[in-house]
Amino acid sequence: MKFTLSWLKTHLNTDADLSAILKGLTNIGLEVEGVESPAEKLGAFRIARVLTADPHPQADKLQVLTVDAGDGPLQVVCGAPNARAGLIGVFGSEGAVVPVNGMVLKKTAIRGVESNGMMCSFRELELGEDHDGIIDLDPQAPVGQVYAQWAGLDDPVIDVSITPNRQDCMGVRGIARDLAAAGLGTLNAIIVPVIDGVEPGPNVRTDDTDGCPAFFARTVKGVTNGQSPEWMARRLKAVGQKPISTLVDITNYLMIDLGRPLHVYDLDMLKGPLVARKGRAGEEVLALNGKTYTVDETMTVIADDVAVHDIGGIMGGEHSGAQDSTTGVLIECAYFTPERIAMTGQKLALTSDARGRFERGVDPAFLDDGLSIATDLVVKLCGGTASDATRAGTPPAEVKVVRYEPSQCLSLAGVYVGDQEQKHILESLGFGVEEHDATFDYQDGVPVTSAAHWTVSVPSWRRDIDGWPDLVEEVVRIVGLDQVPSTPLPRTPGVARATATAEQLVERRVRRTAAARGLSEAINWSFISEKEAASVGGGDWTLANPISEELKVMRPSLLPGLLSAARRNMDRGASSVRLFELGRRYFSDRERATVGFVLAGEKLSRGWQTGKAQAFTAFEAKNEVLNLLSAAGAPVGNLQSFGGASAAYHPGQSGTLRLGPKTVLAEFGVLHPSLAKQFGLAGTVVAGEIFLDAIPAKRKTGFMRPPYAPPALQAVKRDFAFVVDDAVEADALVRAVKGADKKSIVDARVFDVFAGPGVDEGRKSLAIEVTLQPGEKSFSQEELDAISASIVKAAEKLGGVLRG
Repeated sequence: MKFTLSWLKTHLNTDADLSAILKGLTNIGLEVEGVESPAEKLGAFRIARVLTADPHPQADKLQVLTVDAGDGPLQVVCGAPNARAGLIGVFGSEGAVVPVNGMVLKKTAIRGVESNGMMCSFRELELGEDHDGIIDLDPQAPVGQVYAQWAGLDDPVIDVSITPNRQDCMGVRGIARDLAAAGLGTLNAIIVPVIDGVEPGPNVRTDDTDGCPAFFARTVKGVTNGQSPEWMARRLKAVGQKPISTLVDITNYLMIDLGRPLHVYDLDMLKGPLVARKGRAGEEVLALNGKTYTVDETMTVIADDVAVHDIGGIMGGEHSGAQDSTTGVLIECAYFTPERIAMTGQKLALTSDARGRFERGVDPAFLDDGLSIATDLVVKLCGGTASDATRAGTPPAEVKVVRYEPSQCLSLAGVYVGDQEQKHILESLGFGVEEHDATFDYQDGVPVTSAAHWTVSVPSWRRDIDGWPDLVEEVVRIVGLDQVPSTPLPRTPGVARATATAEQLVERRVRRTAAARGLSEAINWSFISEKEAASVGGGDWTLANPISEELKVMRPSLLPGLLSAARRNMDRGASSVRLFELGRRYFSDRERATVGFVLAGEKLSRGWQTGKAQAFTAFEAKNEVLNLLSAAGAPVGNLQSFGGASAAYHPGQSGTLRLGPKTVLAEFGVLHPSLAKQFGLAGTVVAGEIFLDAIPAKRKTGFMRPPYAPPALQAVKRDFAFVVDDAVEADALVRAVKGADKKSIVDARVFDVFAGPGVDEGRKSLAIEVTLQPGEKSFSQEELDAISASIVKAAEKLGGVLRG
């Protein structure tokens, strides 16, 4: 929300300077984002008179001017078509910085003729888009004076960030009201003119009371449109609004000045009554931004018998907007339901200043006054005669009442503010305060005491006030948020206890482990598009009011976000991408803590030792999964490998790790080629997801670590090679071997796989290294033979034969 200091002072009678006002805004909770002073960058540009204008000897489109900016004549080369002797314009001398491009002016030769500065256009000074010629000022403008001072541009522009709950501050008057309540002046009264209509009001109505509860309107006939007065155009330009015409500028001015959006229609373009109604499927409207929008039954539109002329509360149509030739207008002042406005704007991806105000909620009790003020400005600036007002529908202007006790300010905010000061603050903000004394009565024979309290009526422009805590906030912010004491929370004496939960500790260990293994952490949105969700099986939760269509479904998998991040990195030249994310996946009954990772590009770059670049494989994905599961505290040694990974993975190069046949702790593998292609990734991409909530919780053993007790005797290793059917999984054989003697066998792993000469077709040889750990004494040969026999016997149950 931008406004100039002088604009603010039309509502606020104050002697406070800019510094005091900026400090006051911050203290009452209106964050100042910035202050601009156009005069600062225009201080070197002065009003100058062109004394002579002669053709350039070496260029047909240039002229050689003699310019006087108060210090005597200077020669300037100029290419503007409107340059002429006697013109009063704006001159930048040597050393001045041109605002539009930062160019420093200096004495130079242009086509062999010396030039000592520059005559400027509006665009070069960032005062407008006009670049057809140099600025042509009033002949009475004082030569030599700084242009910014003469033009009234030495008026600071203040930019304030307005939070969504402060709809009353979306107009200059609301900000002035807050500053007046804070003691920085007094609020000037609004003069609402009385409009005596010369004919009945226009035929308007509302058929969609849910979207447009009230539609007020007047007509003004016999108007003459044109350029708006200088004071209005100057204020609009200062806050970034381009002046268009008087009729349009009036609506923009009142929207910023009073926070009251309006719209004017060209009467000659309307065919029949103007109606606020629901849109119809397939109806289109060419909006003022030059784009065509298709509306539907969930949107409110303003239409006549022939066409839709307005997307209600957001943007008017180009066909019926006020033109230079307009001689009669209908002024619309309506109330649109904030929820309907927000939904329509999101569906159409259409933003506007009017939408920003209506979806916050404008003052529903200001329709009559807003219409009268707008009508009065139209008549004063454009002439014509006004009609009576037509009031269709009823605005939701019921008065809200809140019970409040002044002592609640101290109890909630910790700030003492006297009762009468609180009352003054609330009344200054527009609240009505009625005091009630304490009462004593009997109810069913039981004495009941009612404490002294106030009944506070909430002004119509403050729809954000719901209860007494909101009133405390109003009092405290006007007193000054800097007055709220910084009070530390109470702390129990002694050593602080750990605050992290068991789940948070697990997540920390996993995050550190992933980073230590060379993976970079990604933080993605928890929302993805419907198309992305469908690629990983579909999502259970779809937002009714998403930020955008690309962020509509609560993610059922971390993979889409990681794959999009991987593609962005690859598109920017990354040869190898290793990303992980720790977040939540969302399902119909719960959300699941999950770790996901993606490995894309080159595992090893090409080199004289490695040869060609090497891609990632499913085994790298499994390795990452095992390490992250170990960090999370999963019993890695007891896990079983299965197939059955989701459709996101390649069916022949993926798998799952389970604790038992049903509890899936992780899935991993090569990404399905179609999914990789959908996300724009070439080559082999591997990924995995670890489901942290599926890992069984460990029994608490206190804060002490178990004592380090290494075995006293050296482990013994034995190698076995078994010939098994191709269908037998290596993991199944390893588990069978481990189970042959759980006391002595502490580890087993496959170190070789062979199929070929010496092994029957359809069979393979799996070589397994078995680690045996003796207890109190070394193994005897008889014990080793017995363990070996049990291992062979376990393998035989899977059809394995010891290879000779």
